[in-house]
Amino acid sequence: MSRLLPFSIFPPQASTLAPRTDHLLFYLLAMSGLMSVLIAALIFYFSVRYRRRPGNERATQVDGSNRLEIAWSVVPLVIFLFTYVWGANVFFFAYTPPPDALELYGVGKQWMWKFQHLSGQREINELHVPVGRNVKVIFTSEDVLHDLFIPAFRVKADAVPGRYSAIWFNATRVGEYHLFCAEYCGTNHSGMIGTVYVMQPNDYQTWLSSAANASLSTTTGVSSLRTQGEHLFTQLSCATCHVSDGSGKGPSLVGVYGSKITLADGSTVNADEDYLRESILNSQRRTVAGYQQIMPTFQGIVTEEDLASLIEYIKSTQPAPKQVAAAEAK
Repeated sequence: MSRLLPFSIFPPQASTLAPRTDHLLFYLLAMSGLMSVLIAALIFYFSVRYRRRPGNERATQVDGSNRLEIAWSVVPLVIFLFTYVWGANVFFFAYTPPPDALELYGVGKQWMWKFQHLSGQREINELHVPVGRNVKVIFTSEDVLHDLFIPAFRVKADAVPGRYSAIWFNATRVGEYHLFCAEYCGTNHSGMIGTVYVMQPNDYQTWLSSAANASLSTTTGVSSLRTQGEHLFTQLSCATCHVSDGSGKGPSLVGVYGSKITLADGSTVNADEDYLRESILNSQRRTVAGYQQIMPTFQGIVTEEDLASLIEYIKSTQPAPKQVAAAEAK
């Protein structure tokens, strides 16, 4: 596996997004440079051509040209629209994770990055991912504003306390790549760095199952986030109210992830990771229609790692095939 690449003007292109971003950047630099040179040349030409000199003390009136007016209005408009469409295409590609992406969770903390794989492995300031696979990182901050930045992948997003952010990438080159915090977060901000290890799929699977990584999670071995979340769900007595058949004091959580939830005020919300997080930490803020505000807050009781495991467990609870068929029939 190659070592970290030395400093260069541009980071290596190591993801499917990198060439798209660089091509747009180079186009913008070329257009900006071309227009700067053209405008500077015209300014110099007109300052010499129409300068004040003996025998030409007064400027000569120049009649306008409709064709020229239309040309210098339409041509820039077409260029700007082309640039906008290109930039929008890159933007939507960068911020629309594929549905088949391998998900993992991250937490920014003064001054380190912590990552959790769905299979249970945990890392600090290191992130192991397979090459050629779509990977989605769902992350937040434990204290202040941070920013997760992987230059070689051309991905960057703020880690905001109290809510989840997400980046996704598909690494195209095996190797080791820098990971930074790109938002000033305190005195040791410059030391909040890490390494992304891009591995062949077989090597990645070997890493996941290695005994060294098992010791990072628990002394008895690694358990998946779903299993950890199920245990915590029972330990916190969540199942007392959130009965799977909907007969409890709280709504059933079976199949809730990704669905539309109707709230007590009549509004609807998409049950994504942020909604589940808020419902656990501040359940009184948005109450589900038909239920009372009796759920206690778990703010300060569960950690960010606990939240990730609880959310993964809730995401895994799906209705049985017969229930799905009955719902579709209705």
